Amino acid sequence: MDAPFRMKTPSELKAEILRLTREYSALVHQANRPAAQATVPFEPGKTTVPYAGRVFTEDEVEAAVSSTLDFWLTLGPEGAAFERELAGLLGVRHSLLVNSGSSANLVAFAALTSPKLPAEQRIRPGNEVITCAAGFPTTVAPILQNGAVPVFIDNDPVTGNADVSQLEAAYVPGKTKAVMMAHALGNPFDLAAVLEFCKARRLWLIEDNCDALGCTYSLPLERARALGIAENSPGIPADGQTVTRYTGSWGDLSTQSFYPPHHLTLGEGGAVNIVSHSPLKIYAESFRDWGRDCWCASGQDNTCHKRFDWQLGELPRGYDHKYIYSHLGYNLKPLDIQAAIGRQQLKKLPAFIQARKENWETLRRGLADLEEFFEFSLPTHATGWSECGFTWDKSGCRTDNSWFGFLLLVRESAPFTNSQLARALDAAKIGNRMLFGGNLVRQPAFIQLRKDNPAAFRVVGGLKGADRIMNQALFLGTYPGLTSAMLAYEIGVIRDFAKHR
Repeated sequence: MDAPFRMKTPSELKAEILRLTREYSALVHQANRPAAQATVPFEPGKTTVPYAGRVFTEDEVEAAVSSTLDFWLTLGPEGAAFERELAGLLGVRHSLLVNSGSSANLVAFAALTSPKLPAEQRIRPGNEVITCAAGFPTTVAPILQNGAVPVFIDNDPVTGNADVSQLEAAYVPGKTKAVMMAHALGNPFDLAAVLEFCKARRLWLIEDNCDALGCTYSLPLERARALGIAENSPGIPADGQTVTRYTGSWGDLSTQSFYPPHHLTLGEGGAVNIVSHSPLKIYAESFRDWGRDCWCASGQDNTCHKRFDWQLGELPRGYDHKYIYSHLGYNLKPLDIQAAIGRQQLKKLPAFIQARKENWETLRRGLADLEEFFEFSLPTHATGWSECGFTWDKSGCRTDNSWFGFLLLVRESAPFTNSQLARALDAAKIGNRMLFGGNLVRQPAFIQLRKDNPAAFRVVGGLKGADRIMNQALFLGTYPGLTSAMLAYEIGVIRDFAKHR
């Protein structure tokens, strides 16, 4: 006699869906697994070697489906958990999820324009912000979008980062309010010099950490104490001689990108990190969430216990606080589903960082005898590289890089250009990129901007380093999906190209 039919409970159905989800993902997404788990054969010249890409397992797919089945959708419990976990990892006061790294830069900068800040600290239209000329445009765009004036200093082509010797020349007392720049390709900029410059002049510092999640920077202990920084990031043991923190935890605000090429992916997504000054979280959150004055999370009401007791602006007393706006804001939230993916990615971050370091070293060793053609990138504060490691300057500062890319400068004496090398790599199905926008002031948008308003931005010096990056640089990927076979193929193609020109 047949057993009586029993309807499955919702929890049983969900468990079965998630089991099948994992099974499906394991079959379909083999090419996206970390290199150490790779099973898809590599065919040189046929299989594309991306410069970056999504690296994930069944864990992320299961998390996304589970969150979708719960159907919260908008930012909610998974988002709150991811924000706590990211802030805890970096050792910052708060992390605030947004829908992209570019939005993170916009929100972080906008927070410093809030009228709730003391008048002398607030960035107003016409105030100046120091940045560097070569990089990604959305590090600079928020400065202009908020009516401020970017002041471009040059780049050091070897590190890709700002030439900090020009900071003083860029500074105008009473007019300069902040420094905003990126850690290029996972190579921290000279934080010691920038922090000391900002502290002495009471300037804000925004670290664009979108390419550098997992990098660390070390300062001699006395130098760190003089800056008011005396603790390592969580999980980094103290040695009694230096203070070591993750990039993104040194300035006032920092930003992350979770676009697929980056260290972690949520599909799209980003974050604003509030390092220590908690009120900045309220301002940033307001700009992210339509400009509202209310700080209640989605699905919550009246956490201030005076929702109908406020009197702000020229509104009547008791106007619903959920509909009072203190800023001209945006709607830049991601989905809770994305945060669920991100929580799984965070667990893999240590392995991802290690893979990026190893891939950079593999490329450096494989191309070591091509110095007649290339100038190779170095970490900030490093003076040289050998197979035994880096040599360092006398500052006592050190960087430990979670590389976003492997930067090459084609020497002027080489019998080829960076564009010719890029075309050859592209023909061989090897992904590569220029250093983003190169010298941004040469870009059509900035040429037009200067025509429309000659005072829209200011340039310090001739930007020779940024031009070298524009004319001579390209970078290869270091992401955790690169297998040893892929890296060997890349090295072989570059060597053949260089030797047979």
